[in-house]
Amino acid sequence: MAFQAPIGFQNVASATTELWPLMHSALLTPWQAGSRHTPVPSTAANRRHMNGTRSPSSDGFQTGSATSAATSPKQLSSSAQALRATKPVLPECLNNAPLAALRAQSSPAIFGGKHDVGNRFAFNQSTLQKANPLAWRLTNNIRNVRPYSSISAFGLNKPMMRPFPWSIPHQRSFSAGSSSRNLLAHMEQTANNNPQSATAQNAFYTALLRANMADIIVERYQTGRYATNPACETTYLRALEKVGQSEKAAAIISNKGADGSSGALSTDQLQAIGHAVAAQSRGGNIALARNRGAQGTGAKESPLYVVVEESIGGTIFKWAKFLLYFALVAYFSLVLATVVIETTGILKKVGGSQTNEARPEHQNVRFSDVHGCDEAKEELQELVEFLKAPEKFSSLGGKLPKGVLLVGPPGTGKTLLARAVAGEAGVPFFFMSGSEFDEVYVGVGAKRVRELFNAARAKAPAIVFIDELDAIGGKRNERDAAYVKQTLNQLLTDLDGFEQNSGVIFLAATNFPQLLDKALTRPGRFDRNVVVPLPDVRGRVEILKHHMKNIQIGTDVDAAVIARGTPGFSGAELENVVNQAAVHASRNKAKKVGMMDFEWAKDKILMGAERRSAVIQQKDKVMTAYHEGGHALVAMFTAGADPLYKATIMPRGQALGITFQLPELDKVSMVKREYLAHIDICMGGKVAEELVYGPENVTSGAASDIQKATQIAYAMVTQMGMSDLIGNVDLNTDYARLSSETKQTIEREVRRLVEEGRDRATRLLTSKRKELDILANALVEYESLNKEEMEKVLRGEKLPDRVTSLPNVPLKLPESLMPPGLKGAGGEGAPPPPGRGDDGGATL
Repeated sequence: MAFQAPIGFQNVASATTELWPLMHSALLTPWQAGSRHTPVPSTAANRRHMNGTRSPSSDGFQTGSATSAATSPKQLSSSAQALRATKPVLPECLNNAPLAALRAQSSPAIFGGKHDVGNRFAFNQSTLQKANPLAWRLTNNIRNVRPYSSISAFGLNKPMMRPFPWSIPHQRSFSAGSSSRNLLAHMEQTANNNPQSATAQNAFYTALLRANMADIIVERYQTGRYATNPACETTYLRALEKVGQSEKAAAIISNKGADGSSGALSTDQLQAIGHAVAAQSRGGNIALARNRGAQGTGAKESPLYVVVEESIGGTIFKWAKFLLYFALVAYFSLVLATVVIETTGILKKVGGSQTNEARPEHQNVRFSDVHGCDEAKEELQELVEFLKAPEKFSSLGGKLPKGVLLVGPPGTGKTLLARAVAGEAGVPFFFMSGSEFDEVYVGVGAKRVRELFNAARAKAPAIVFIDELDAIGGKRNERDAAYVKQTLNQLLTDLDGFEQNSGVIFLAATNFPQLLDKALTRPGRFDRNVVVPLPDVRGRVEILKHHMKNIQIGTDVDAAVIARGTPGFSGAELENVVNQAAVHASRNKAKKVGMMDFEWAKDKILMGAERRSAVIQQKDKVMTAYHEGGHALVAMFTAGADPLYKATIMPRGQALGITFQLPELDKVSMVKREYLAHIDICMGGKVAEELVYGPENVTSGAASDIQKATQIAYAMVTQMGMSDLIGNVDLNTDYARLSSETKQTIEREVRRLVEEGRDRATRLLTSKRKELDILANALVEYESLNKEEMEKVLRGEKLPDRVTSLPNVPLKLPESLMPPGLKGAGGEGAPPPPGRGDDGGATL
């Protein structure tokens, strides 16, 4: 705001008379802004003249001895000299202040316009005319502008907005006792530059109070950012009285302590409250806490406690923002860590996990360790000779085969043969499974195929073996995606890209050669297909003897007997038989492995493990015994049937009873009579139940027998040409294209074969009704009988070496598990087994 006071028309003359000496002195002072400022070209001479003549003080207080060349002390009037003698003196805090720096850093808002340092107290021509008694006039264009503000850019409150200044502002005359505009600017700058100096603050407060700017004092003092002392506090109280806040001033005076200290808040306290107010503006609640015994002044012994309590909404928003930021940071960190781990493979290196990279291995397996496949060994021995002495075959134009495909059922020794080839030749052996090539990433399979063959070429001569080739070498389909075919295409390229004499042989094994792609199995990639079949009886004997070398065998063990009783067993299954027998003997604390241990192991593999803990009612045992007895009798007295091996009513696996047959030697084919005998044996169990319990009491245990009999009859009619009505026609390949009449004919023939087998079994068991009862009772008593024991039982002989199952001993069961018919521990009241049916036979 302008420092002017309103002057009435009647006081203009007197005011002008008093101001004339001051104006005379002002006119004699070399101020550049006596008139409107016009830019003058800056020259070196002008700058030197200005620097040498201008005073660093812009408000008329000279601090140096240099003066203008156009003005001398002799030219000054006596009144001007008197005025200069009575001019105000600067405070001590401003004597050493860098006034030139203050001039350059003063806020332009103080002067209401863009002026340089030398124009801060400039008057335009109209202002001088107002001071002239000859031509004065009132001004109506003065704006009420507030030039001073103690609020910084980071203050808590906004500057006070003035109303629209179209009215005539408050004016004040320029007397010698008032503070000038430039002096206030310098004092403000000095106070701002020394916020910890209470003297500078007091000087500025005093000047503002004299200039009637008490509201600025109150506003600046209450910010708490500037130092204070008792003098500043006194000035602040006077300012409060001037702005009409006398009650507040009186309250502050009354709150002073007995020691004379003020009850007002210190700078640190005000800063703390300012922070609290800022927190309140963001949704918090502010409270000022003091000690109970003493008033908090902010000192070390009397701290001031400011408690900021956030609102519920603010707390929820803060936690929500924190959780959001935390989730984002965690997500991006996880993504970055995953990328780094996948790129560098840190976990694989640190954890020592298994890598899929093919590494060469040196094998110790020899051909002497492989048994049961002599023809396959002979064919693979040629590969060993190729690797040891390739010039022996190349001299006549022979070439080293590129690939050999091993085909055969599981467990026949295909992998063992490949290891034996590498061990005999003494070359590195690279092994990978077909499932190890492909992973979730596209292109990994093709990459690993390239790495495998590159490593083999580097270690040549070498052998590359891929087990389960059908996992990556299956037939391609037009509907398959491109990435599905990448691994197979890369394998085809590497197989066909080998040099003829590279010294690398590719071996592969599969159980399903019909699933492989034709481009993979053609000559040039796989030159040879070696079939590894199941071992015959002689091969089984050799395999059993090989695995029995490392265990203690009893004198009663005959490998030939075990081999004859294990037709269709592969080498892996025979190894399992030997191992299971050794474990069983160790569990029984036997010194050597006997023949009974081998029989137990064979039965476990053939029929499954015994379920001796199963609780079965006596009537169910009897019914199962008649069912298995019917199978056994038909197998014993039917021509063309395989020899009977064992019958048992002990639950094994999913079956309540099993009747097992084993051929004496390996069979490569079967005749029609043998198929019909097999149908008769399947129907023998159901026929026995019908004879004993009647057709209405037949159980569902015959379901699997009927299914097997139907399958055999269907194969005889549609595939083997064993039906006189159908003839020698294959009706199985295109069964869907057959006519309805042909399908009906097939169904009638299948039904005829099954029913004829049932009739033959019925006639046989009816004639052997007594033997059926004897065999069923023996099965209930001993639970398991082999062929020799069943023959003894049918002849009426006893089995002194067998331990009975003691059927008369009552079962000790919990009351909750007791069947309703059982009363007491002795099992009294149990229903008797059902009779034979309506033929009047006696019940058991």
